[in-house]
Amino acid sequence: MATASPAADGGRGRPWEGGLVAWPPAPPLTLPWTWMGPSWGQHPGEIIEFPILKLNGRTMEIESTFHMYVQPVVHPQLTPFCTELTGIIQAMVDGQPSLQQVLERVDEWMAKEGLLDPNVKSIFVTCGDWDLKVMLPGQCQYLGLPVADYFKQWINLKKAYSFAMGCWPKNGLLDMNKGLSLQHIGRPHSGIGQSLCISPWQLDDCKNIANIMKTLAYRGFIFKQTSKPF
Repeated sequence: MATASPAADGGRGRPWEGGLVAWPPAPPLTLPWTWMGPSWGQHPGEIIEFPILKLNGRTMEIESTFHMYVQPVVHPQLTPFCTELTGIIQAMVDGQPSLQQVLERVDEWMAKEGLLDPNVKSIFVTCGDWDLKVMLPGQCQYLGLPVADYFKQWINLKKAYSFAMGCWPKNGLLDMNKGLSLQHIGRPHSGIGQSLCISPWQLDDCKNIANIMKTLAYRGFIFKQTSKPF
């Protein structure tokens, strides 16, 4: 997930506005995570990796990183299919914080980075609506956990890309990188992984999101919130 701030020219010609504007300048947040879901034989689905990149709103360069693995509590054992698809092995999640603890640490990180300042506007950017519309609120509801307000608005990069380029990126990041002549960073997901999970290379997905945002912004595209109010 990513967040962005206004350009360094005092606002003239800035590529970000609406949900992405931060004044004083604040960075964008990119958030893809890894989860194991019902189609993997596990219900409910559980997040097992939680990465966020904070980007400089002027340059779209990475300023800070949050990354933690998450111990699943309903189904503590990863399935062989989950490990094969994501590369995450049991030892990587055993003994790790629960989702509740990780969300508390996310909040601490957000505060440390100045993203909870009421004078700073920032927004998450995800590759699709699923992460923040379905996955996180669904797991939080199941576990009886609150969902922070900053997770309730976001920019779906697929929609932003389709507005800018006039075509829908069916294969997500791969299609967006190809359409913008960008080199894909890290290991491409398999077809099912593209839509269902985040791999241990999830930070690479965050970097791909940031690269795509930077390229679209430099072409003059203005990002706006795509999610509807809860």
